[in-house]
Order: sequence, then C-alpha cells, then structure tokens
Amino acid sequence: MSEAGAASIAAAFYGDDFTGSVDALLQFARNGWSGRLFVGTPAADDLADATAACDVVGIAGIARSLAPAELEAELRPALAQLVSLHPAVLQYKACSTADSSPQTGSLGRVIEVGRSVVADAGGTALPVPLLFAQPDFGRYTVFGHHFAAERGTVYRLDRQPTMSTHPSTPMTESDLAVHLGHQTDLPIASLAFPAYTSSEDLAAALGSSPAAALVLDALDSAHLEVVGAAIADLADAADGPVFVVGSGGLSWGLSAADRRDAESIPTASTASGPVLVVSGSRSPATRRQADAAAAAGWLVRPLGLGTDDAIDDVLRELASGRSVVLTSDDAVEAGGTGVGAGDALLETIAAAAASVVLRAARTGATRRVIVCGGDTSSRVTVLLGAHSLSIAANPWSNVVLLRAHAGDEAVDGLELLLKGGQVGDDDLFERVRGLAD
Repeated sequence: MSEAGAASIAAAFYGDDFTGSVDALLQFARNGWSGRLFVGTPAADDLADATAACDVVGIAGIARSLAPAELEAELRPALAQLVSLHPAVLQYKACSTADSSPQTGSLGRVIEVGRSVVADAGGTALPVPLLFAQPDFGRYTVFGHHFAAERGTVYRLDRQPTMSTHPSTPMTESDLAVHLGHQTDLPIASLAFPAYTSSEDLAAALGSSPAAALVLDALDSAHLEVVGAAIADLADAADGPVFVVGSGGLSWGLSAADRRDAESIPTASTASGPVLVVSGSRSPATRRQADAAAAAGWLVRPLGLGTDDAIDDVLRELASGRSVVLTSDDAVEAGGTGVGAGDALLETIAAAAASVVLRAARTGATRRVIVCGGDTSSRVTVLLGAHSLSIAANPWSNVVLLRAHAGDEAVDGLELLLKGGQVGDDDLFERVRGLAD
C-alpha cells in the first residue's frame, strides 16, 4: 500500500454467514495471524482495541440469506466501518460453493457495493479478485469452472448432490463468471491458472484487466499462495484497501503470503459435560450426523419449537449427562413447503433453538453447544447475545470450537461449534462429545 494510505491492520473481512466467518478466522490463524470476530456492528472502542491487538478483524453477518436491497443495507455500513481501520486487504468472505442468486445472497451486488465503498474511501479502482476454491475442503476451480466434493467424490458444482438441489440457491451453473454475471451488469471474467505462473504475472493481469471482477483458479495450496502474494503486491501499490471476494481458501492464501510467528492453535476442548446440538439444517450430512448420534446413545428428537415442556425434557436429559440433538423436523412440517424456504420459518427455528440454549446455559446443564446450518448459526449466535467470538480450539480439520464473549455470564465463555449443513463426517457430534472424555 502506498505511503499515503498505509495500512494499520493486515486484513479485515465481512463474513456472509457465521460459519463462513469462523472458517476465515481459522484460516488466517493457521498462518499465525491473530484475529477477533465481531457479531454484528461492534462498538467503536471494542473495534479499536481489536485493531491494536490483532492482525485481522472480522464482522460476522447474514448477507448470504438476504435479498439484494437488504444485503446492501447490511453490507455497506459494515464494509465502511472496516475500511476505516485502513486494512491492506478487505475480504468479503463468501461460501466456498459460491451459492448465491440474483434474488438471494447476490455476490454480484456484493461486488458492486465493495467497489463503491473502496472508491468512496479514495481507494484504487481494481478488478475484484474472486477465489472460491478451498482445496483442503474439497473445493476447486479449474478454467473458471467450480467443483465441490461430497462424501469422497468431486462433482462439478451444478451436479453436486447438495448444491444442485439447495433449497434457497440451487446451483445450476459451474462456470463462475457466467453464474456471477447473472447477478450484476458489471463485466465478470475468468483468469485461468495457466495464464499466470507467478504472483508477479497475476498481479500484472489483475491490474490491467478491463473486467470489474476476475474468477481465479486454484487446485492446491501452492495456487492459493500465488493468489495471496499477488494481492499483497497490489495492496503495496494501492491507495486504500484491495477489495477481494472469496472463501476461506482466499483467507489462507492471503495470510500464507505473510506468515507470522504465533502460538499453535489448541486442539483440546476446555469445556466438559454433555453436548447440546440445535439444528436448522436440512442437509443430508446433518441428518446422517443425527442418526449416528442416536446410534451412539444420544437423545435425538424434534426441537419442539421452544415450548416449556420440550425444554424441560431436554434439561433433564442433559442434567443426567446425556447429550442431545434437536432437529428442525417439526418446524419444517408445521411451516409447510411454502414457508420452508423463507425467512419466517428460519426465524422461528432460530428463536426456538436459542431459547433452549439459553435455558441450558443458565441452568448449567451444558457449556458445549453445536449449532447446525449456516443461516441458523448466524441468528442463534445473535439471539444468545454474544458480541464477539474467538477460537478456543481446532481439534481437527476445519472443525473450530469457539469461545463466546457476552455480557450475560451464562453465555460468556460458552463453547460453540457453528456447523454448516454439509460440514463434517457422520460421527462429528460424537467426536466432539468425546473431546471432554
């Protein structure tokens, strides 16, 4: 970054849902970058303290589930607040499956808003690098086409069993430039990896492209590092932050370009006792996890929409030491298919789930909670009153145990695992429970 716009923080990011925001925090941390993730709009003093102490600061949002006008109303002030920190790079953390549409979670609108916010702050107008690949998570981009693994098989995005039938944003196109081009009038193009063999080549291509945004390839971590180094080169020369859009793979690449010394991330849980799972996810992966937990002796039952009788039953089971999974099956049946894909049912599930978690935490029935579903996780964390999150442990792979920071003593220090619907092996719940054994 040029001297006039010297950065005071290495990077800042807005996450389009809470599970994705946590993944970004983890990927930065893996290369030694300290970070803090805020829930919603942080207080100015809290933000200043985090900026002074951390390499990266994030805001966890809910843009992935919003219509374009609502998305802009949520995103623009958040990005403006992050730009005020003078980061070298400003990332919109998007899902590694690029799930979005012109009507929901529009990444086209994100590109428009991000470019506008950076320009308003006097930043350099550059094509927005777009990197959705995350190889360690089974997400790859090749010649602009995106691929995603499921249960050991890599599928083209529009044929991946879960994403091709996603209830909100079914993916019908694997060419990401085409997919995103349906969401904006700005020109979107692809830059395949053979066109650049070094970060210098890529930085030059990004700096000279007439496109508003460029989809970038990546098949492995070496490709991610090239992208991260190229963006660092652009940031060194730019006035204001370089705006980028992408997955946790992009977060990893950005931090890999400037690895820092830091203590290793803990792998062990510090909490103990039974685990409470609340789920708004209808993913087959989450269903398999619930079935595996039932086979391991957990109580698995519908959420009960937060009724007192249902909560009392759950508290009794937890008090006996038995872990519990609460699914959203009853809420989906009550809502019907017309409501099932909409905000009304999502809000109902989140409110019911949060009420169970709060009762359990305040009675001391559990200190360990798993929330399933990206949109559900976002809303439940807000309803719990957590103002920020930090990494408590990374026991394996991309599984992250978080520590909640809140004014409510019952919630402060609560251990949370915010799980996207597709994330985790079938035995995930039982493995997390076993961390305290």
